[in-house]
Amino acid sequence: MSISIKKNLLYGLFISLFVFILTGCASEEETSNDNQENSNNTEKSEEDGPLQFEMMAGLFSEVPDMDNEFFSTLQEETKAELEMIWVPDAEYDTRFDLVLASGDIPEVIWQIDFTKPTLLQSIDQGAFWDLAPFLGDFSEFPNLKNNLTPGVWDYVTRDGQIWGVPRSRALIEPGIKMRKDWLEKYDIPIPTTLEEYKEALSVIADNDPSGQGTIGIAEGVNGPLMIAFGAATPTYNEEGGMIKDILTPQYTDMVEWLNGLYEEGLIAEEFSGLNGFQKQDMLRSGRLASYTYSIYRDFPWTEDIKKVQPEGELMTLPPLEGPGGHTALLATGSSGAFYISKKVPEEKVMKILQYFEKTASEEMTELAYYGVEGVHHEVKDGMKVLNDLGTEQINTTSMQPFTPAYKKWAEVHYPGVSKEENLAKQEEVKGYEELGKQNPFDWLYSSTWVNVWPNYQSEFDSKVTQAIVGDISMEEFKAYVEELRNDPEIKQAFEEFAASYEPYKERELSLDSE
Repeated sequence: MSISIKKNLLYGLFISLFVFILTGCASEEETSNDNQENSNNTEKSEEDGPLQFEMMAGLFSEVPDMDNEFFSTLQEETKAELEMIWVPDAEYDTRFDLVLASGDIPEVIWQIDFTKPTLLQSIDQGAFWDLAPFLGDFSEFPNLKNNLTPGVWDYVTRDGQIWGVPRSRALIEPGIKMRKDWLEKYDIPIPTTLEEYKEALSVIADNDPSGQGTIGIAEGVNGPLMIAFGAATPTYNEEGGMIKDILTPQYTDMVEWLNGLYEEGLIAEEFSGLNGFQKQDMLRSGRLASYTYSIYRDFPWTEDIKKVQPEGELMTLPPLEGPGGHTALLATGSSGAFYISKKVPEEKVMKILQYFEKTASEEMTELAYYGVEGVHHEVKDGMKVLNDLGTEQINTTSMQPFTPAYKKWAEVHYPGVSKEENLAKQEEVKGYEELGKQNPFDWLYSSTWVNVWPNYQSEFDSKVTQAIVGDISMEEFKAYVEELRNDPEIKQAFEEFAASYEPYKERELSLDSE
């Protein structure tokens, strides 16, 4: 082959290779541009699309259909897609602790107890976002600032840091219920004191109107009793420490009173092993004379009782006078708070807070309680009344993803009854406004208590039960509590509680709001 031919072939090869490279680069650039465009479209789609996040919350009914009319409206109005992790109420505390221990915390998690040791320990260990830098002066969150229960942010704030988004709840909430029809059947006057209450339980249990072995109550210690015995009244030791409510002499007096009820057969023998659902089932099936829970439940639970006992009717007793106050416990004004996991990116934290800002609006709060007009409720005499679909879809469970605005009568009124019936119930519990008191230990903080008390919690709970059922004498129980009160670390916790309480000494609650 001649040299000229060789040169031409070599030249042609270079030309072909050059063209191939140019073509490849152009193709690569086109692909890169396509990928960039697709990426931009994806980002734009995510910005314009709904906010997706997971939330762990309590389940108080059947697992709801997230595509039903109620939840579809919630998600459409808030532009959110909720990935709910529903945990049955009876199992929630255990599951909550397991989740925290695993470190695999959902993006948003609910807890009703602001002072739960495992929660506070996880906060100290950096498991959750401090929301103060995001919320700032609340100028971007006017609903969260102005619509929630007055003072509720105090419960999730410590040293200028905000650890959760509180959920508003009415202050007038729990009440001691009683079978009104049984009081009338045996000509028992409506009790006004704890001793009259005990006598009424005794008469009813002795006559066994249910024919099933009627039981007085199925619970031991509860909040209204603690208020009535003065266990929540600030009590100080010689060093000036504020004694934790459950270690006060007044609490021991309450345990002794409950022991008296148990000895007379007025408390279910298995009470300590029953969960909330089981106790409620005993009431709704017509076996219990009395139970303590949210006041509005008088209405739906009366309907349940009537299915087995047509004359059945529940009422909420007026505040009963006890040795240290009345059974008029004012709630914290919150059903816990939402905490945002530190695994959530900063920009998404802000979006989640904006979701909660929307649910705290008056409009979304109305949706939480009544759903959509014409779909879930009708307006009668100026009051929203739930229809069958509303009763089916709107309940305590459906309320869980909300941080609703404060409504004074939310736990007294029931949307499934008439205006007259709600006003009558409101009149029935009017004494709560005048006599009601909060338990400051529902929000007071002591780092020492958080660290030390878990070592005693199980043993203490066991001792309380043993004292109520008589497995140990009251003298033994009193000596046990006295020993705890004198423990140096627990004394240190008392001092911290006293310091924590100082800002709240002059605190006054305003109940006037709708």
